[in-house]
Amino acid sequence: MKSITVYHYDAFSKEPNKGNPAGVVLSGDQLTDAEMQEIAFKVGFNETAFPVASEAADLKIRFFTPGHEMNLCGHATMATVYALQTKGLLGDKTDFTIETRAGILPITIKSTAENDIWITMKQASPTFKEFTGSIADLAGSLGLNKSDIHDQLPILYGSTGTWTLLIPIKKLGAFKKMKPNNKTFPSILKEMPKASVHPFCLETHDSHADMHARHFSSPYSGTIEDPVTGTASGVMGAYYAKYIHTHFKDSLNLVVEQGHEIGKNGRVIVRVSKNSDCLDVEITGNAVYVKDFEVLLDHDEIVKNNT
Repeated sequence: MKSITVYHYDAFSKEPNKGNPAGVVLSGDQLTDAEMQEIAFKVGFNETAFPVASEAADLKIRFFTPGHEMNLCGHATMATVYALQTKGLLGDKTDFTIETRAGILPITIKSTAENDIWITMKQASPTFKEFTGSIADLAGSLGLNKSDIHDQLPILYGSTGTWTLLIPIKKLGAFKKMKPNNKTFPSILKEMPKASVHPFCLETHDSHADMHARHFSSPYSGTIEDPVTGTASGVMGAYYAKYIHTHFKDSLNLVVEQGHEIGKNGRVIVRVSKNSDCLDVEITGNAVYVKDFEVLLDHDEIVKNNT
């Protein structure tokens, strides 16, 4: 048996047990892929992150859901960088790069006079693809009617490192009615059956926010809902710039609210900038330490689960 320390942080919140929980394991270089997957499964959060050494960047972060490894995770990046910074493991670095399966991404850390730590990560260039499936079936998979979905805006797959289906919703009230049937997603999302689902709208609880959203996991991930999402918020900001507020000059600064329906209120700041023929997307957020705990690894159990 091997005992592994997992640090629990909540991202996109300064209040414990709000925002989005992530596990951070600082001993990633001593673990195999199978051990990382087993730890993520036992932790049960939407993502558990493992910072490891990199030959291409200042560090590498690997992200695991309970079901599989992810290319990129915004909230787990926030949690990992916050953990490394507050534990003094970054030295005096405030600008550095991380290697991910979505590419090498820049990170910036800024501290305020109130000792708040804000972390900004640049995401991969946004990409969109058409959804050609049944809108009625899609609405039904969320417990909604087709009439709840905005008919003047496109339903699109979007990615700044991780693919999700962006679904524009007419009214804020529809979000309380949502009851996702995640198991049906792959049969409806025929073009990308492993994508997650991200309904959003322009009505918000907070007058200072620009967009409201929920995020429902692919059934392959082993989770149901992601309380406050970083990568999905980033590509949602790019969607806003490309399909909603198209006539901006240089950049847009957006505030995304999420998590209200499940008591996990959080905020993601999204900056979208014009860069030649493409858009640059950055997200900014914070994190808070909650607790640490031990996970026991049984080698025989891991071998059995991977054969």
